Formats: sequence, structure tokens, C-alpha cells
Amino acid sequence: MVEIGFGSGLNVPFYPAAVTRVAAVEPSDVGWKLAARRLGATAVPVQRSGLDGQSLPFADDSYDAALSTWTLCTIPDVAAALAEVRRVLKPGGTLHFLEHGLAPDERVRRWQERLDPLEQRIAGGCHFTRPVIELLTTAGFTIQEVDVFYEEGAPKFAGADSLGTAISP
Repeated sequence: MVEIGFGSGLNVPFYPAAVTRVAAVEPSDVGWKLAARRLGATAVPVQRSGLDGQSLPFADDSYDAALSTWTLCTIPDVAAALAEVRRVLKPGGTLHFLEHGLAPDERVRRWQERLDPLEQRIAGGCHFTRPVIELLTTAGFTIQEVDVFYEEGAPKFAGADSLGTAISP
């Protein structure tokens, strides 16, 4: 599996038994250092394998699965990153995603649009207004399942999430 935006390794304890190795794509040295304890506690080999989701250092059709959690909001060229994920996934490969983005409700979207420039400046380029499902389908993925919801306890403008799976053709 290739994990885009590995961060501090929060997903590591939740990898299913079917995951036998992980290629971790993470630009932040700090995130990688924070992951050390989680990496030491798992039997799944995890290798830092790239720094930029927009240019993955893997052969075409080389992975069965990919994972992206709260990552697509910060990638400068998200279309390029999704094209790269499609390129490295085998036909029929699955992208598992949990992303925040454009809210389903117009009132919340208006707040997201107002706050997005500030969010980009203070949160490392994060966008509130990326239309996650549209980005995936435009990149050629077929949505297999999706749940769009507001995170419990989070302000709606920041907690409009999409959780699901998408298939690479």
C-alpha cells in the first residue's frame, strides 16, 4: 500500500492484516520523527518512499491500494497528485480516503469560502473548499462508496468530511 501524507503515522495501528508493507509519502521531517514510536510498535514494514504526492517514485501499476487521510486539502496540485495515485495503482486498485473539504450545505460553504484564505496561510496551505468527490471523479476514479458527514465536535466549516473508497480503472 502507498500512503499519501503519512504524517505522524496515526494510521499505522489501524492497518488491516492484509497490509504487508507501506510506502509512506511524507514531505515533513517533523512528521516522520513523530511517527517513530508508532513505527516501532508495528510489524508492518513502513518505508519513507517519497516526499511529494505530485510525483511518486514508483512504477506504473505497482500497488493494490492507496490511502489518503486529510491530505488532499494541502497538496498544491491535487489533480497531479491524484493522477500519480492512479498511475501507481493497479487496474482495479482501491484508494481509501478520509478528507475534509467543501461542505454539502450552502450556508457552511459560504463560511468556508470566507475563511479559506486565512486557513491557507495559517495551516500550511490547507483548503476548506476542495470538492473531494469531484476531484476524485475528475481524476478518473470511480467512487465505490462514500459517506459525507460533519465531524462530531468540529466546527462545520472545518469538519465537512468525505470517507470512502474509489477504484482506479
